[in-house]
Amino acid sequence: MTSDSPRGPVPPHSSRPEPARPLGGRLPLADPATLAPAQRELYDRLIGSWVVFTDKLGIRSTTEDGRLIGPFNALLLHPEVAAKLLEFQAAESTNTSLSPSVREVVIIVLGSVYGADYELYAHTSVARTVGLAEEYVLALRGGDILEGLGEHEQLAARLTRALATRHHIDDELYQEAESAFGAKGLFDIAAVMGVYHTVCTMLTLFEVPAP
Repeated sequence: MTSDSPRGPVPPHSSRPEPARPLGGRLPLADPATLAPAQRELYDRLIGSWVVFTDKLGIRSTTEDGRLIGPFNALLLHPEVAAKLLEFQAAESTNTSLSPSVREVVIIVLGSVYGADYELYAHTSVARTVGLAEEYVLALRGGDILEGLGEHEQLAARLTRALATRHHIDDELYQEAESAFGAKGLFDIAAVMGVYHTVCTMLTLFEVPAP
């Protein structure tokens, strides 16, 4: 349509603010009262573990009437697969050789690549508990690395961003990372990235917002 048409010019897309997404994004929030048995089993597991954890950190993961939000609502779509993902996540987080701060840097950088709002919201809070200053976290969320961040954390951020965006690591960066983390540590970086690639993909696919 041209500017001299009877309806006038079409405003650019950027001039139209996007309406706020509901807490489920593209998904309705599952009603606990109507869950199938396998969903209910997973729901109870999440309430007894992840929701307890997030509540302690002030991270919102349920509505007032008990519906799950964030990635947890999406997990109810396929509880048999979700249960195995949770087992993998538990094995990764319990047995990792990475320091808590390095692990959180990996998660936050991956979330920033995806633009996964809920993941960034939640792990900004987690990052505080492992000693990452807010200025460093905000920089990582914006795609930057501040000089004052620890050497291993800076290296983990560079490695994660390269893997997530270029899908390639040159020999120099690989050798630097292997020297810092060892081959086992690099496996652990790949493992935590695997978990959060899945989480961030779900959050992005279903456009799940931060609360």
